[in-house]
Amino acid sequence: MNWYELRGDQVEERVNTSVATGLSEGDVKARQAKFGKNELKETNKQSALVLFLSQFKDFMVLVLIGATIISGLLGEYVDAIAIVAIVILNGILGFVQETRAEKSLQALKEFAAPQVTVRRNGNWIKVASKDIVVGDVIKFSSGDRIGADIRVIQATSLYIEESALTGESVPVQKKEQAINGSHIGLGDQENMAFMGTMVTRGSGMGIVVATGMKTAMGQIADLLQSAEVMITPLQRKLEQLGKILIVLALGLTALVVLLGIYQGHNMYHMFLAGVSLAVAAIPEGLPAIVTVALSLGVQRMIKKRAIVRKLQAVETLGCASVICSDKTGTMTQNKMMVTHVWSAGELWNVNGKGYEPVGEFFKGDKVINPTTSRSLYQMLTFGYLCNNTEIINRKKEFILDGDPTEGALVVAARKAGITRESLATQYEVIHEFPFDSARKMMSVIVKDRNGKKYVVTKGAPDVILNISNGVLWNDQLRVMTKEYKDRIQETIHTLGSNALRTIAIAYKPLPQTARSVTEKDAENQLTFVGIQGMIDPPRPEVKQAVQECREAGIKTVMITGDHKITATAIAKQLSILPEGGRVLEGNDLTNMSVEDLEGVVDDTYVFARVSPEHKLKIVKAFQNKGHIVAMTGDGVNDAPAIKSADIGISMGISGTDVAKEASALVLLDDNFATIKAAIKEGRNIYENIRKFIRYLLASNVGEILVMLFALMLTLPLPLVPIQILLVNLVTDGLPAMALGLDSPEGDVMKRKPRNPKEGIFARSLGWKIISRGFMIGIVTLIAFVITYNQNPNDLTYAQTVAFATLVFSQLIIVFDCRSERSIFHRNPFQNIYLVGAVIISACVMLAVIYYPPLQVIFNTVSIKARDWLLISGLAALPTFLLVGALFSKKKEERNA
Repeated sequence: MNWYELRGDQVEERVNTSVATGLSEGDVKARQAKFGKNELKETNKQSALVLFLSQFKDFMVLVLIGATIISGLLGEYVDAIAIVAIVILNGILGFVQETRAEKSLQALKEFAAPQVTVRRNGNWIKVASKDIVVGDVIKFSSGDRIGADIRVIQATSLYIEESALTGESVPVQKKEQAINGSHIGLGDQENMAFMGTMVTRGSGMGIVVATGMKTAMGQIADLLQSAEVMITPLQRKLEQLGKILIVLALGLTALVVLLGIYQGHNMYHMFLAGVSLAVAAIPEGLPAIVTVALSLGVQRMIKKRAIVRKLQAVETLGCASVICSDKTGTMTQNKMMVTHVWSAGELWNVNGKGYEPVGEFFKGDKVINPTTSRSLYQMLTFGYLCNNTEIINRKKEFILDGDPTEGALVVAARKAGITRESLATQYEVIHEFPFDSARKMMSVIVKDRNGKKYVVTKGAPDVILNISNGVLWNDQLRVMTKEYKDRIQETIHTLGSNALRTIAIAYKPLPQTARSVTEKDAENQLTFVGIQGMIDPPRPEVKQAVQECREAGIKTVMITGDHKITATAIAKQLSILPEGGRVLEGNDLTNMSVEDLEGVVDDTYVFARVSPEHKLKIVKAFQNKGHIVAMTGDGVNDAPAIKSADIGISMGISGTDVAKEASALVLLDDNFATIKAAIKEGRNIYENIRKFIRYLLASNVGEILVMLFALMLTLPLPLVPIQILLVNLVTDGLPAMALGLDSPEGDVMKRKPRNPKEGIFARSLGWKIISRGFMIGIVTLIAFVITYNQNPNDLTYAQTVAFATLVFSQLIIVFDCRSERSIFHRNPFQNIYLVGAVIISACVMLAVIYYPPLQVIFNTVSIKARDWLLISGLAALPTFLLVGALFSKKKEERNA
């Protein structure tokens, strides 16, 4: 039902109510029984137990459980306990994250007004908002939150702040007249008041036409519950990796076991060796290391003023190719500020930040003192006098107390040194004619210290111009001629075309004999003083952040409920909208399918006058085009799109609880520039994950191949099962975890976003793993064969040498894993954690070799000094052979 199209009496008839008396208690109970309470409903939720158990259905988790059973069968209870701890830890983390996500709807429910004033049985009473029904007659005034969707039938200077719902930064003036049109967006329904919005000025009365899930807020709640939660690229890659690992590991392990049995080895011993290899080949610590790497990234992000609510969000942001950003409060300050003032044919610019009353006036590039221009100073003074708003300083934070438009006039005056205290010594306000939507102006009558009275008026420039017969020009009073009027109209058009909201200031002296002045007498034959142009200005740091994102191959798109002219102007100021870039409005999106939008979305940089459904459509179109989409926002209206995006980002200061709960990343400083730091961190974390996957798998491939090659050559086993488990648990684990702490390479923000379809082994990672693993297996086998041939009767000594060679080769190759290029590309001491991990692993190896009690457990003996030369030389061979081959290939490419 388009309630905005109906007259007030038609609405009364349609919902069967009376404005004069309201509903009776019987009517209310009957309607509540039929339609329910005025509450936002939740879909059926899983129980906490089911939600917790569902965390263990992941493929990698099932692999870990299998590894736990195997370790327990081997009697390796320490290993089994460690794996169980990892499984439970991951389950708890997933459970907490999903539980947190469900709080978003609860936050949305709390947005409804706790109490409203309603007419029942002819009397005005206070009731809980959940108890109102369709047909209730509600009244509201400044400071009240609207409790349901209401058709306004009476409005007195009524302004309602709807930015959380529509994204529009300026409070909307409401009226009671019917509006013609069948597809009018929420932001343009000027005779409707919506649940969750706030009255900022004036008063009104209306009839409830929708409650609960039928309201605009309820529709957003429904979208929020039904929005598809996207799986992150990292989750996809780890799932792929798990499947590959389990197939390869079990296949190779089975091959080793069958080959050993075929060659006559003891079946039980071969089974133990095979199981050990399976445990080693499946890096059960991988999910834990990923979690640790992401958690450490989260800690670094907190220092950069961002809170990550979902661990994998950091990695996802690292591969984002599109940032869909809300304008109001995200790219702009959500604080109206006067930026241009015009008077007597002269234009001045004003700088500053938000509501902070500090700034300078410029004429061209030159700073000027506003007191040197009578007309300018008078305009600023009158703008402050005809004003009921104040800016309050609370602990060096300047807070608006009143209307944002009036607040901008106050701040402009205070930048010129004008204060309420100084005005009080010069003028006394003796009467006020409040702002009225029909008149489009507000006036006050003031008396100066000499007893002279003046009318001071502010309002819509075209209206003020039409009732002015004079103009203040060159500090002199002039008669308003056609030439002056044309100059003023040209200025109004110029400021408006630059997306500035304009307010005109005028005055006139009153005769000394005037006793009682009516509104009509006051607001005519005025002297036009000037115009103040204001806007919700861009954040100063956003333009640089947008440029840096562009260099990183990331497109920034502005999505706003504001008007097209305003959105376009801000987008151009921030260099978001290039020459020839497309701007679409909500009406365009309404008539387009997602498929239609996909055809133009890559060329579109600004979406204006959009609804929550439009935002979802935009996100979906970008995703269908293969983009990883980050969606930023702060309002209730942003929550469904935030949840559906690959990564949702909310504002920590200005953001609603709904937006925060739906998001994966919260910016503590509401600073768009913080997203750039998050992107850098995300890219680095993904690269670090690739590093330790490369290291772990290369090491594990080496362990399998040394056993396989030995059996193929009909040699004894080079390693015993307990040695394989030791390498897997300690020697592999610590360096791999330290790789997760590596700092980013210098060019990380100069690269294009990686293809979201890129496999985990892309960019030659698979070849690097196989080649390094092959070399580790070969050199370990060579060390074993040489030592075993020297003393065939001492198999334990040869196995100890092979064990030492395997560990040393891994500890050297870990430094090669720090860069996609070579071991020499980065200073090894930049990552002090890795150096420490390598030293600890080396010490564990030496303790196992030389400490007698451990020798018994791990089947080792002390190695002679001369054999360490053999071990060191062979251990270094894989890294330096492969680096030499890389340099040789690059030299050939340069010569070609």
